[in-house]
Amino acid sequence: MKTIAVIGAGTMGNGIAHTFAQCGFPVKLIDISEKSLEKGMATIATNLDRMVAKGSITEENKHKTIGNIITYTDIKDGVVGCDLVIEAATENVQLKFNIFKQLSEVCDHNTILATNTSSISITQIAANVVHPERVIGMHFMNPVPIMKLVEVIRGYNTSDEVTKIIMELSSKLGKIPTEVNDYPGFVANRILMPMINEAIETLYNGVGGVYEIDTVMKLGMAHPMGPLQLADFIGLDVCLSILNVMYDGFKNPKYAPCPLLVNMVMAGKLGVKSGEGFYDYSESKKAEKVSKQFSK
Repeated sequence: MKTIAVIGAGTMGNGIAHTFAQCGFPVKLIDISEKSLEKGMATIATNLDRMVAKGSITEENKHKTIGNIITYTDIKDGVVGCDLVIEAATENVQLKFNIFKQLSEVCDHNTILATNTSSISITQIAANVVHPERVIGMHFMNPVPIMKLVEVIRGYNTSDEVTKIIMELSSKLGKIPTEVNDYPGFVANRILMPMINEAIETLYNGVGGVYEIDTVMKLGMAHPMGPLQLADFIGLDVCLSILNVMYDGFKNPKYAPCPLLVNMVMAGKLGVKSGEGFYDYSESKKAEKVSKQFSK
């Protein structure tokens, strides 16, 4: 692996690009929106500044990392000469199918095509590609530069060679790759999303409030973050999408999204990204917190 392309400059995409670039790989970060690319690069710079402040990297490391990333708004231009393309677009089935159809047309047949999907079938995605044996899942965790796990998912046709390459590459990034099979939600979200959904059901049924539910899980189960706060950070729209994929895949009522989750997404309350979810992340709330800190 010499040159990596990452499609999507959002939270996961810029985190993946950051991680590869910090490990010395030339990275092509691709997004159809110039504004999204600028925002993604700004996020990478901010995260690197935090690492410099903590002493985990040097200022020189920061500049080298940023220098390893080139941005593109055209997929065809961005993927030329790449050994690995990682798709990290929105968790939408049709969008991913369309991207992989395009990649199949413009990429060399030896290029490995990976997806960061957290729930959608790798086998279905690979069905849109010539030589489906080169398609594989690389499910990174958020925040990508910090979290150690990479869930590596084999599709029905994924070759042993491609799997071996991706497992070894993930280790070179300082991650711990874990190979799993291609079923809806894989391992991570098959376990996590029903828990988050049950926490939302618990709130919906009035068993406890947001703070109380999260406190029970943090203090009683040693979770670093409560399930409702975690849902806000993942994005409630993403949680809903993943649950829908699992419900459609398994036809099991236990994966049916809670009506409260559906209504919150319809109302635009998506969590951190929208400024409000189960918690308030608005600028006025941040200002209020700062004001309280200075008044102490």
